[in-house]
Amino acid sequence: MTPAPALVVALLALAAPGLAVALGWMPAGALAVLALGLVAVAAVDARQLARLPTPDVARELPAIVPVGVEREVALRLRHAGSGALLVDVHDLHPGAWPVRALPQRVSVPAQRELRLSYRLTPAERGRFEFAACALRLHSPLRLWCQQRRVAVGQLLRVYPNFAPLARLALVGAEQASRTLGAHLKRRRGEGTDFQQLREYRLGDSLRQIDWKASQRVRKLVSREYQDERNQQVMLLLDTGRRMLARDDLLSHFDHGLNAALMVAWIALRQGDAVGLLAAGGDARFVAPRRGLGTIDVLLNALFDLQAQAVATDYLDAVATLAMRQPRRCLVLLLTNARDEDAEDLLAAVRQLQRRHLVCVASLREAIVDRGLQQPVRNLDEAIHLGAMAQYIEQRQRVHAALRAHGADVLDVTCAQLPAALVSHYLAMKRAARL
Repeated sequence: MTPAPALVVALLALAAPGLAVALGWMPAGALAVLALGLVAVAAVDARQLARLPTPDVARELPAIVPVGVEREVALRLRHAGSGALLVDVHDLHPGAWPVRALPQRVSVPAQRELRLSYRLTPAERGRFEFAACALRLHSPLRLWCQQRRVAVGQLLRVYPNFAPLARLALVGAEQASRTLGAHLKRRRGEGTDFQQLREYRLGDSLRQIDWKASQRVRKLVSREYQDERNQQVMLLLDTGRRMLARDDLLSHFDHGLNAALMVAWIALRQGDAVGLLAAGGDARFVAPRRGLGTIDVLLNALFDLQAQAVATDYLDAVATLAMRQPRRCLVLLLTNARDEDAEDLLAAVRQLQRRHLVCVASLREAIVDRGLQQPVRNLDEAIHLGAMAQYIEQRQRVHAALRAHGADVLDVTCAQLPAALVSHYLAMKRAARL
């Protein structure tokens, strides 16, 4: 229990009678009476505060929330006392996350419930816990405050931002691809799996014509095909130190994870199987499977996966993939290729190419692109520009070496990554390279 500002002001106010006593304008007994009266009132007020029941607190918040999305958190307070209670409320939320409207001072009516809310933005993925709710109760005369803690524990799981996936679920696969900015090449009836027979259309190739069916109905009939739906896509995520770089509020790993979920969704809508291997720091493996329920499997397996400040062993990652994925598939490797990693990365890609089709998505920091466009006004800015130009040149050498050995390379920023991955996947599928 601590003195409130009102009690401090009252104690300071005794200085005026004390000065009067010192100057002989007031008898000392009068000051003693005032002081004893204040002490008595403060003691009674403190006793009443100590007897006040702690309000009941309940929290309203889903058990699963997306990262980086502001959420409303509601607290319901119920006071079982006989009079209104003035209380300061602060919810002990996890981490140093951005929060608005905390703490709050409210008056809780007697025998009634009060609902208050605040806004919280989860800044990282994983498992977190709300430890309790901190309350500061004010005494009836506002002379004292008392800190109390109500155990309102709640586990919270912060997932990748699945709102874009929810929006894509409402549209078809091709429209979803266009929503992401993927460039689709229109093609009619030239997939690899037979779909149906239909009447011949101007522009159909002769090899599409089903001559036996045409003879039976005495008009030209064409076979229509769809892209093969029995293929596999493996997402290989780098969880090493290269992915700790940040663009905006999210790390490169978070951007890569979001893009991986996007291309996984599109591939599953196309009828393909999708799996995932995370290697470098924290390691995870999800075997390829079909069906839109695979997205839930991926989210549950990856929501607490984090990049770590360790060097990625690309050869070890490839060896792990070789043991767990014997069937040929499209491997999408998400990393940030650097010059010092070139030898190991190139050896790993060449080993993958013995069985799989490989695409390396190399993330580029957006700040580098912006820096190259800035004017140079002094020597420090010139040195800074030169360093960035050298960094870009080193990346390009790594990418050129990968392309020279037949690997596809996407040199993209985080904002460009989802559309680039989806475009590449659809291009490989429609070219029947899988």
